[in-house]
Parts: sequence; structure tokens; C-alpha cells
Amino acid sequence: MSETATVFVVDDDPAVRDSLTLLLEGESFAVETFDSAEAFLAASRSAPRSCAVVDVRMPGMDGMRLQAELSRRGIALPMIFLTGHGDIPMSVRAMKAGAVDFLIKPVTGIALLASVQAALLESDRLNSRAEVNQTALARVRCLTQREREVMVLAAGGLGNKEIARRLKISHRTVEIHRARVMHKIGAETLLDLAHIAQVSGLRD
Repeated sequence: MSETATVFVVDDDPAVRDSLTLLLEGESFAVETFDSAEAFLAASRSAPRSCAVVDVRMPGMDGMRLQAELSRRGIALPMIFLTGHGDIPMSVRAMKAGAVDFLIKPVTGIALLASVQAALLESDRLNSRAEVNQTALARVRCLTQREREVMVLAAGGLGNKEIARRLKISHRTVEIHRARVMHKIGAETLLDLAHIAQVSGLRD
């Protein structure tokens, strides 16, 4: 992709920040550095294509807590952790929480750049999913209340007769509503309908 990617570097060691900046800018990435997790959160920085390279052990909020806080805020930012000490349980927790990689210092430039590329691919995937979800939400907002009710029941696998019975309307009316729903939200199959109902929050 041609869009310039941004890499956020969060590390309390200025020498590490400087060396990572030199490496990443040499590969044409935009780089923003922060000396603490708190500084990064205070800046509320985001970018369309981005990832973060984060030191695990920092004074104050550490990298793991930063990851948890971003998740709590609903911010999907692919993260690469750096640590000076191999800690398998910690790396397992980080990866389960969505980290792209867990690297041991000193890390080679090749290894770090490979992880950054993987993190940016994940950023692209998350952005694409967010766009799909926003499109689904916009389409669902165009439905009438009755059409939403029919959509939820149809997405749950109910047939037209059962939907008609539950909503106390005619079978023919359900058919009309269902056809309108499929057209408005751009669904071709019941699977499409169920997926859009899920991503739009109409169904769990």
C-alpha cells in the first residue's frame, strides 16, 4: 500500500528511541516517539496505517498495562513488545491479548522490520474490518423498525411463517419486509444477513 505507515515507539530509554527512529525512518516510516506509556496515552495519537513498538518494562505504566488500556478504550493498535529479559509467561499473555510479536533486546534490524511489516498487515486487516462494519451499520440504519425486527429473526434462522407468527403479521408481509431488508443491506444469502446483523450489533 502506498500510504505512509506510522510506527509509534514507546520506550523510556532515549538511546533505544533514537536507534529505532534511525532504523525505521531509513525504511521511510513515519516515526513518533514517547518516553512513557502515559505520554503516549496523553497524546491520543492514531494513524490509518500504524503499529507500536513498546518496551515491556517501563517506570509507571508498563507495556502490558498499556496494551490492556488500549483494549479497554477500544483502540485496535497492533503492538510489538521489546524486553531485555526473556519471559515466556509474559510473552504468552501478550500474544494472547493480540500482540504481533515479542522480541528480546538487543533485537536485530532485520527482525524488527519483519515484525513491523507483519504488524502493518494486521493494521490493514483491522482497518478493512472496521470499514465493513461501518458500512453494515450505515445500511442497518436505513431499515425501519419492523424491517429490523424481521432481520433479527431471519438472521436467527427463523422461517417466514414463524416470523409472521411471532410478529403477528401476515406471511406475505414478512416476505415483503424480508425482500426489502435483503435489498437495503446488500445481502444475497442468509449467511450475509446473519453476518451483517452480527457486526451491526443487532445479534450477539
